[in-house]
Amino acid sequence: MRRRDFIAGFGSATAWPLVAPAQQAAIPVVGFLSGRGSEESAQPKAAFLRALAENGYVVGRNVALEYRWAEGRHDRLPSMAAELVARDVNVLVAVGGDHSVLAAKAATSVIPIVFNIGSDPLKLELVASENRPGANVTGVTMITATLEPKRLGLLHELLPQATRIAALLNPENPPSERQLNDIREAARALRLELHILRASTGPEIEKAFQSVAQLDVPALAVASDPFFLLRRDRIVALAAHHKVPAMYQFREYTVAGGLMSYGTSLAQSYRQVAVYTSQVLKGAKPSDLPVVRASKFEFVINLKTAKALGIGFSDNLLSLADEVIE
Repeated sequence: MRRRDFIAGFGSATAWPLVAPAQQAAIPVVGFLSGRGSEESAQPKAAFLRALAENGYVVGRNVALEYRWAEGRHDRLPSMAAELVARDVNVLVAVGGDHSVLAAKAATSVIPIVFNIGSDPLKLELVASENRPGANVTGVTMITATLEPKRLGLLHELLPQATRIAALLNPENPPSERQLNDIREAARALRLELHILRASTGPEIEKAFQSVAQLDVPALAVASDPFFLLRRDRIVALAAHHKVPAMYQFREYTVAGGLMSYGTSLAQSYRQVAVYTSQVLKGAKPSDLPVVRASKFEFVINLKTAKALGIGFSDNLLSLADEVIE
């Protein structure tokens, strides 16, 4: 995407000495709606702000941001979206899971919306087509929810002797049915016995890992889901406690001590959201901005965790890794 410099226009002072200077035009406001939390979103948020500045918009200088963080409580998103719409923001950024953009789209058909999601925007009925979105919605899809078969394949390559595997899904996540079907098909192709575990609350995550231990399943695939990402530290800790090798969606899991991950870059997708946000602020219409599909994927391995689990990575898997954490 070409970047263009933004030149801020400033109102000139009046020539009359006894009259107060004319008030400058109000700076645009970007509403930032996220299903995640502020602290655990620090890295992608920083990437968003840097890209926004690179495209001519510096917060506090010529643009303002209104944040709303749902902290994983998706039931809060509709009221938060309504608050930002009432604030009459110039652009509504919806990130941190599919629930955010669904809430934003339900709240307004007028204010431009720029999303970042992990699933198919057509299946969510967000856009008319990816090339010509139509209406007031466009953005980025990381397609991470469609990568479950790839993750399962990598996990199977790590443990080719395993005949059984467990998959953890969140039934409250909009693409969960698609994920379930994809995982089942991939397991059949690999001739793996599949155990499906479901969790949409903290206690249910704890219970799911207890089931992994009781079933004595040798490996676990944690499905792509913003709710799980928000609780990655606990999930990684549970995997370590139960000594189960697990595959995750984002690098953030592996950095937190997870065994390995395969997915797109959160930071890069937030940068693209910032690019589109700046273009909309400059006058572009969402209907004319094609949905961007992620094209770069990261396979990250944590050798320290592998050693703790007593697992060795093959030379082939090591050669495929984009990053090896030692």
